[in-house]
Amino acid sequence: MAPKVLVSDKLSETAVQIFRDRGIDVTFDPTIGKDKDKLLEVIGEYDGLAIRSATKVSDKVLAAATNLKVIGRAGIGVDNVDIPAASKKGVIVMNTPFGNSITTAEHAIALMMAVARQIPEANTSTHAGKWEKSRFMGVELTAKTLGVIGAGNIGSIVCDRAQGLKMKVIAYDPFLSEERAKRLGVTKVELDELLARADFITLHVPLTDKTRNILSAENLAKTKKGVRIINCARGGLVDEAALAEAIKSGHVAGAGFDVFTEEPATANPLFNLPNVVCTPHLGAATTEAQENVALQVAEQMSDYLLTGAVQNALNMPSVTAEEAAVMGPWLQLAGHLGAFVGQMTDEPIKAINVLYDGGVADMNLEALNCGVISGVMKASNPDVNMVSAPVVAKERGIQLSTTRQEKSGVFDAYIKLTVVTDTRERTIAGTVFSDGKPRFIQIKGINIDAEVGSHMLYTTNEDVPGIIGTLGQTLGENGVNIANFTLGRSASRQEAIALLYLDEQPPEDVLEKLRESGFFRQVRPLQFEVA
Repeated sequence: MAPKVLVSDKLSETAVQIFRDRGIDVTFDPTIGKDKDKLLEVIGEYDGLAIRSATKVSDKVLAAATNLKVIGRAGIGVDNVDIPAASKKGVIVMNTPFGNSITTAEHAIALMMAVARQIPEANTSTHAGKWEKSRFMGVELTAKTLGVIGAGNIGSIVCDRAQGLKMKVIAYDPFLSEERAKRLGVTKVELDELLARADFITLHVPLTDKTRNILSAENLAKTKKGVRIINCARGGLVDEAALAEAIKSGHVAGAGFDVFTEEPATANPLFNLPNVVCTPHLGAATTEAQENVALQVAEQMSDYLLTGAVQNALNMPSVTAEEAAVMGPWLQLAGHLGAFVGQMTDEPIKAINVLYDGGVADMNLEALNCGVISGVMKASNPDVNMVSAPVVAKERGIQLSTTRQEKSGVFDAYIKLTVVTDTRERTIAGTVFSDGKPRFIQIKGINIDAEVGSHMLYTTNEDVPGIIGTLGQTLGENGVNIANFTLGRSASRQEAIALLYLDEQPPEDVLEKLRESGFFRQVRPLQFEVA
């Protein structure tokens, strides 16, 4: 029997035809995505569900999806899919992570031009029968300095287009290497320097705890007077109220925004301000981009349903069914090792070196490498997955090396990860015990045995009395429960580490108390996606 796919959002007829041509029994009904009751009624009949953003795939929908094997999202964002529930249900969630890159980059350039020449206001004035030439005095882009915050996939395209406009391009991206910057033809700078130098600032980073309000009131005050700011990335990267005040004061000359903290944005501090151009999240809204992601998701879903091939999956590796049973715990470990190093590294990564020892060296190392890289990159870009992470790493000039070796120690198998930056190397190793649970077995050359939990705390210190007491007392007094506690040291009275498995993430003020105790060289909270 042919697999059945429901297309519940608007997809091009060409994409729907791909399903038919591949022998898929496809139902194309874009009204169902907005009808929750109807979706619940029919979803149990289908093996695949192709969506855009209108269909909400909740845990309730997944519970009713008794035959569903794959969800395909035409586009990158999957906020409308309950991925943990899908994973638990055994449903693969795919997206199309790179189909909108050029379109979004071009929209940023378009907004920059519109703001530079006040085109929307001039258009409205002219249509009203006015001829206000002297009112709309713009600025040239040529020879101006463009500050790009985030030089990843979309940001790098903006850099290229801006250089074609003869702009000087500077970029701030903690994960941009000097080599990659040279290839892009941009000058790598720190954020404060970018703020002080840029005539235009454009943002191209995901929304994380580190990037939220990256253009805060404080940072906006550091910008050059007359700067113009463009945001086609994510709402929440800019303090919109602070920006509105900066525009009213004349410090910021204009802004172009396609994304907002709250969407749909029916009210916003930026609305109706002079020389502020706003669009309703149109970054991906071109005929070409919409067609590209639709065709891509149709091909990916057909490949999986007909051959078992997995591409751009957000919740499973690209491995065969036979491999998955054996590799599952090792893939978790690979991701945990990468996540540890990624969260510990605050400077550009030059190389990722992975050593596979013993039995794990005979597994699908390509998939394991993807797990490692994905773990590393998620710290700076939570949108990456096991397929897109290697592409992102390659774009940033990160070199990957893999080494296999026969069993060389007390463990039957282990993975050792080393990440190289300009100033240091950071190393961690782990294994999978007979219970199928990943363990950290070595950090910085210091042997440990640490279970991996969702919330962890890592500290380094000189090996002196009082460390355990300080950790236990400080966390206990502030209601943070310790589930597990692991210590290790290089030698007596030398460097020591502690890795705590906690029931919840400690608040920042508790971490500050530990730092202020004088015992610790480093106090770092860590989070892991634990199955």
